[in-house]
Amino acid sequence: MRAIHKKHIRQALLASAVALALAACAVGPDYRRPAAPATTGYAPTPQPSSTVSAAGTAGGAQQFVRDMDIPGQWWTLFHSQPLNALIDDALKHNADVEAAQGALQAAWENARAQRGAFFPSLNASIDPTRSKTGTVLSSGVASNSTLYNLTTAQVSVSYAPDLWGGNRRQLESLVAQANAQRFQLEATYLTLTTNLVNAAIQEASLRAQLEATRRIVDDQQRMLDTMLRQQTLGDVSEAAVAAQRTALAQSRATLPPLEKQLAQQRDLLAALSGRTPDQTIDASFHLDDLQLPAQLPLNLPARLVEQRPDVRMADEQLHAASAQVGVAIASRLPNIQITGNWGSAADDHSDLFGHGTGFWNLGANITAPLFDGGTLKHKQKAAEATLRQSAAQYRSTVIDALQNVADTLHAVQSDAQTLAAAASADQAAARSLEIAKRQFALGDLSELALLTAEQARLQAAIALAQAQAGRYADSVALFQALGGGWWNRHDVASGG
Repeated sequence: MRAIHKKHIRQALLASAVALALAACAVGPDYRRPAAPATTGYAPTPQPSSTVSAAGTAGGAQQFVRDMDIPGQWWTLFHSQPLNALIDDALKHNADVEAAQGALQAAWENARAQRGAFFPSLNASIDPTRSKTGTVLSSGVASNSTLYNLTTAQVSVSYAPDLWGGNRRQLESLVAQANAQRFQLEATYLTLTTNLVNAAIQEASLRAQLEATRRIVDDQQRMLDTMLRQQTLGDVSEAAVAAQRTALAQSRATLPPLEKQLAQQRDLLAALSGRTPDQTIDASFHLDDLQLPAQLPLNLPARLVEQRPDVRMADEQLHAASAQVGVAIASRLPNIQITGNWGSAADDHSDLFGHGTGFWNLGANITAPLFDGGTLKHKQKAAEATLRQSAAQYRSTVIDALQNVADTLHAVQSDAQTLAAAASADQAAARSLEIAKRQFALGDLSELALLTAEQARLQAAIALAQAQAGRYADSVALFQALGGGWWNRHDVASGG
């Protein structure tokens, strides 16, 4: 009996060794990342090495640096301590970031759970029962009593060798999904930080526009008062006064929309930093407190696909879809289930592990699908179709990323020229106002003409503030389009 027992053990070990050897290969495609784009630029013509400079403003020329590494905290390049502090606080309290972190942890826990399928499952159970049989039936215990207790305790082992690599492909898919979630978290971080910086820039621009508009309203009120005095002397017509009243009313009408936008920007900053609208934000932003980064990154498309979180996420989703094809193929092939039980059963719990109460069994179950109405076949075809869909989505994501960078580079150049023109107009208006003031001091210019020159100067200031904000926003957009430097951050764990 002992020899037979040893023989069964050897056979079981041999079967396990064969199963492990077979598990070394996995059905389905082995994933390879798509090749990087062969293109070397973002436009048919070479990219200029720098932007134009707007003299007399904070919009100096920006140099494009090929393969410049982006810092993990790229927003610090704007040199605004209130902005840095607000972003640090928002990263700790933003609900979207917390949700993305939870999703990442859940994805990795699912992957870890799948790893358990590589090991045998071991369960222990104890089953005490009290039974009664009919007198015409044989008793279920040796005592032949019709009323009896039976206690069974056993340990069960079950193991399914990964013959075709289906479990490995499933784990591969879950790990890829977890990696995709990692890049989703990075995209959430990048979206949050860019939205915060853009909201701060917009607030600064609105404050500058409000200040200039209020000065315009004050000047137009002074102009109207002057015209009313001149009207009493018969020097100004009623039509001219009416026209000035209209101009003043129109200027005043532009104040409420600007005030509304500023209030909404403050609400946005509160929401992005995890606050409710009634909670105050200590930081306030002005254009003079921001510095335009002197250097901008210009990385090749081949590097772009490594840096963009959305492209990396699409890559991992493609990887997951590839592994699911292997899972579908493996489910159509024969599989083995090895089971074993060891335990003891007795009619008295005190004799549960006594002599003659033990039992054990070892078995294997081989199953192979023969007919299922085409279910497994079509599941495989569905997985293959999903793989093709994911491949197309990846290509689309790459093209969108290239377009995004190209559009941003066009905006950087164009808005730099716009800022230069706005700066020239502002300088011309300032010069005109200076001349008008000297003429007025000499009595060669009326107060009305001086106020007109002041109004032109302030309108030029509004246009300049808008152009400056556009220039700052373009720099933000380029850092975002090129990935935001997540690879240089160390405050986000991969979770693997």
